[in-house]
Amino acid sequence: MIISASYRSDIPAFHGDWFRAALRVGQVTIANPYNRKPALIDLRPDSVDGYVFWTRNARPFAPALNDVADQGKPFVVHYTILGYPPEIDARVIDARLAVEDARRIAERYGKRAVVWRYDPILLSPLTEIAWHRANFARLADALGGVSDEVVVSFAQIYAKSARNLSKAGIVWRAPDLSEQIALLRELSEIAAARGFRLTLCSQPDLAEASGMPGASCIDAARLGDVAGAKIAAPIKGNRPGCLCAASRDIGAYDSCVHGCSYCYAVADHEAALTRMQSQRRTASPLTSVI
Repeated sequence: MIISASYRSDIPAFHGDWFRAALRVGQVTIANPYNRKPALIDLRPDSVDGYVFWTRNARPFAPALNDVADQGKPFVVHYTILGYPPEIDARVIDARLAVEDARRIAERYGKRAVVWRYDPILLSPLTEIAWHRANFARLADALGGVSDEVVVSFAQIYAKSARNLSKAGIVWRAPDLSEQIALLRELSEIAAARGFRLTLCSQPDLAEASGMPGASCIDAARLGDVAGAKIAAPIKGNRPGCLCAASRDIGAYDSCVHGCSYCYAVADHEAALTRMQSQRRTASPLTSVI
């Protein structure tokens, strides 16, 4: 079983102590996000093939990565580094710090253990096409040698995202297909020149139109490369175009406090901050507290 931690929340940035406690106990109870039915997830080493972590800031999570490595389990860190203005990403660490941390992880655990994520691509007066072209090249230069893959996608503005953008006063626009294809091809060339393969996350129509390969964010083959042994897991995407391997996610929505204006996983950023502060006072590794 592959454990995803988590595309619903930033566990490395905000819930490392909770994760480490769950790892020590060897299990955690997670509530289904739709019907709230609890499920017990087995985290004992014999039951876990590997971990995929998703984060904007893995610096607080270094002890947890050591714990996972000490168990002899492979992991991959999907590190989202966008360099957006603070008007859009309110509480995200400076991109230079994230780059330094991603490089530290790659140097210790190998560059197959890190995937750079440049998603979502949001078009706004602050982040238009030309801005993304220059910004992506700058980050790709800084991240050279850290990883061999960069995952991108264009922002899909769900109801939560639209509310958060409106609350932040961010005017956004949906690029037409020709704009998306043109930018993807430019970014792919920039990435390739710096040793990255660009893949597109869960946007199958755009992938077909642009010729860009789809991303396998939960990638059993990559985990196997990190482990030095094959890991078998069927493809079991959670939405159209998703090429992820089967996994169990142990995060919860409304538990990340980065405050990103386009966020689909948090309905109310201030409420999430209040909730997290309260939960930290009562956290139990046997309870779904995030």
